[in-house]
Amino acid sequence: MSGRCTVDSVNEPAEGLVVGVDSGGSGLRIALARAADGTVLATLATREPVRTGPGGISAAHFLEQVLPAVRELRERTATVPAVGPPLLAVAVGAAGMATLGHELRAELPGAFAGAWGVRRLTLAADAVTAYAGALGQRPGAVVAGGTGMIALGTDLTSWRRADGWGHLLGDCGSGAWIGRAGLEAAMRAHDGRRGGSAALLARAEKLFGPAAGLPGALYPRTDRPAVLASFAPEVGACAAAGDPVAADVLGRAAAHVADAAEAVCPAGPGALVALTGGLFRMGDPLLVPLRAALAERIPHARTVPPAGDPLAGAVALASALASGTLRLPEDPSLLCLFDGAAA
Repeated sequence: MSGRCTVDSVNEPAEGLVVGVDSGGSGLRIALARAADGTVLATLATREPVRTGPGGISAAHFLEQVLPAVRELRERTATVPAVGPPLLAVAVGAAGMATLGHELRAELPGAFAGAWGVRRLTLAADAVTAYAGALGQRPGAVVAGGTGMIALGTDLTSWRRADGWGHLLGDCGSGAWIGRAGLEAAMRAHDGRRGGSAALLARAEKLFGPAAGLPGALYPRTDRPAVLASFAPEVGACAAAGDPVAADVLGRAAAHVADAAEAVCPAGPGALVALTGGLFRMGDPLLVPLRAALAERIPHARTVPPAGDPLAGAVALASALASGTLRLPEDPSLLCLFDGAAA
């Protein structure tokens, strides 16, 4: 397995271990942790994303990477070579699980039972592991923002989702959305239309070349969302420098993000809201209007920093499944539980 990095912490306990997996567009991250308290013992990352095929996410390619990775992690953390406590549960969070996870749901339970004797497994959408990492098992809402944007909320009875529909139908307020709006303002300035920004035009031409050639450079690309999102930091920089058009773009983005959070946040006091993902590292130009919009839309909810990332969420799900303390609700597409412990 090329491109791996392993970080060891402490030795594993006698009562058992769990595995958490975070599968995304840049590869896999795998963690071995104590079942009792979720303490991570070691992690490993690969740079090869799991392939997709006619059946969705390839279970065979997933297993080709995960099985040897977990074997390596167990060997590295074992106090006695070839001896170690059992694996009690596994949690997998994967981008595309809701719509492309058919093979994983069909094949992973049997594969993990055969390889490790593990019969407790949860397969989750990456938004669920982002939720579990950010808020644990408390009611609230999590907005995951990067190139795309999705909001997920729960009252611990059911899940509610908003957006995450891709850059053509949604992802409103995301990096791709901000970048597209910024480039539109640049083209308005190029044409001499109202609503244009000379500052954004200058940055667009520095990044992509002459404005007139931008459609030809952008439209044929298969990675258009990522290309659009690459311009979002330029919008943030212009807003921070006082450009009113860029600031307006981020104000509208903040309103969209707050709309999504409002749509999924449970009613009543005590709900928490967390923002996770690279989008929110843009800082005050986006966060100041976003905090104001959240306070207006969902005044009963308290915004808190995320406690952890999606890999931490996968570990938390596996630990809760092993101990029988999982409170997050099962859902056919978002959070599937397989518990054959009594079989």
